[in-house]
Amino acid sequence: MQNEWLLDVIADLRTFAGQNGMDQLARHLEQTRDIALTEMSSRGEGAPMAMPMDEKRTGADT
Repeated sequence: MQNEWLLDVIADLRTFAGQNGMDQLARHLEQTRDIALTEMSSRGEGAPMAMPMDEKRTGADT
């Protein structure tokens, strides 16, 4: 997938936010990732199906 790097950047930002107590930002970045996946899929860019984020790795609250 040619734009997979974008999903990686969003995931890295979400991880940083979660590990640094920016819980609201982390939640918004998860939504941003979902939007990016949807738009990539609708443009036929072959985006993979959405996979759940690793909550332990990202530090997101449950």
